Amino acid sequence: MRQVDAAQDGGRAGDRDLNLAIEDHEFVVFLGPSGCGKSTLLRMLAGLEDISGGEVSIGGKVVNDLDPGDRGIAMVFQNYALYPHKTVEQNMAFALKLRKTDPAVVAERVKRAADILDLNPYLKRYPRQLSGGQRQRVAMGRAIVRNPQVFLFDEPLSNLDAKLRVQMRTEIKELHQRLKTTTIYVTHDQIEAMTMADKIVVMRDGRIEQVGAPLELFDRPANLFVAGFIGSPSMNLLNGVVRKGGVDIAGALFPIAPNNAVQDGRAVVYGVRPEHLEIHPDGVPATISVVEPTGSETLVFLRFGDGEMVALFRERHDFKPGDTLKLRPRLDHIHLFDAETGKRL
Repeated sequence: MRQVDAAQDGGRAGDRDLNLAIEDHEFVVFLGPSGCGKSTLLRMLAGLEDISGGEVSIGGKVVNDLDPGDRGIAMVFQNYALYPHKTVEQNMAFALKLRKTDPAVVAERVKRAADILDLNPYLKRYPRQLSGGQRQRVAMGRAIVRNPQVFLFDEPLSNLDAKLRVQMRTEIKELHQRLKTTTIYVTHDQIEAMTMADKIVVMRDGRIEQVGAPLELFDRPANLFVAGFIGSPSMNLLNGVVRKGGVDIAGALFPIAPNNAVQDGRAVVYGVRPEHLEIHPDGVPATISVVEPTGSETLVFLRFGDGEMVALFRERHDFKPGDTLKLRPRLDHIHLFDAETGKRL
């Protein structure tokens, strides 16, 4: 079993201690807002950033003192970093030729990568003759020919338009399923993380907030930050106080499960995802302020007392601003967090 381990104390993935183990064949996504330390951590694994303490090990071998080219990794950057004066074939082969790899081996590996990525029609073209998605595939091909132990992707889809991002997201996932190479992927886009990852590492301010499978983080966020960051649209997070039978939020009583053990009078943050609000005659009355139909779904922004929330409906309704809806959260999808610490209760 191969592991990629990172432990460090200092730097931006920060002035913090980080301990993380990544198993062989996993697709792991580092997810967090800009400046949280995810790219810095990736660069530490690659050997492009120094660590102030601890060890980085790849395949059971400590690589702290190894140059990036000797660590058994291949990195794909946000900018494609292709040589404009070299063809696709020459770009993919360049690193191997620098290492004086046998020409027959170089040709075999380039052909294999081109077959995997459907690049055969473009091998004699130059980067300027390619689309953004094709250039990104060339950058991926350049990584594949090295037969690395670990692929590192640093926000590789940020420069692509929305439709192409979806296409490339699928291609990268299919590539991982085919090659089964351990992959670490950095992004601030939680949709990318949810759709691609076997495991997500949520980061903030150089700290690891939670590690888990995508649906685990979605269903049981460990704290308010993860609850608000995972999911689109974001979870409704409402300040309230526990009262017998529910949580008092802006004068309205929101239900909680009968067996809930949180004591009366405790200040909490009540979490419910927009898709887990349903229309019910005993629900909390709220006034529609904005309706956003997307075709397959309808987002509804509402006000109740001094509070606001968002509901999502997959069935179609003739909602209009100013209408009143009575909404009730589904009891099996309620999240409670401590108002002071932000931790899940």
